[in-house]
Amino acid sequence: MKLPESAENYLETILILGRDGGQVRSVDIALELNYSKPSVSVAMKKLRLDGYIEVDSGGFITLTARGAAIAQSMYERHMIISDWLVSLGVDRQTAANDACKMEHVLSEQSFEAIRRHIGN
Repeated sequence: MKLPESAENYLETILILGRDGGQVRSVDIALELNYSKPSVSVAMKKLRLDGYIEVDSGGFITLTARGAAIAQSMYERHMIISDWLVSLGVDRQTAANDACKMEHVLSEQSFEAIRRHIGN
């Protein structure tokens, strides 16, 4: 079953914030996404119960293998689509904003076609 776009965004944000060994808390996610702390807290509880993240006693969030796979997939889609749009002449900020939307709705078949096209 496909996760909602918001859940994919949360997982991708955790991945990005946790790069290079950084520790991630709900407040970091709220600040990054400009969401309220209570909204993020509710989402983190759902992601934890569904097995996508773990939260330690200090409130630090880590992705499970399952969550990391989804986060990495979304991040890869974002980067490839964003870079592709830039190569077509779209400014970097617009490309990043558009990629953020497209990464969630693009079929696997279409994404793979774009990836193959870029590779040529």
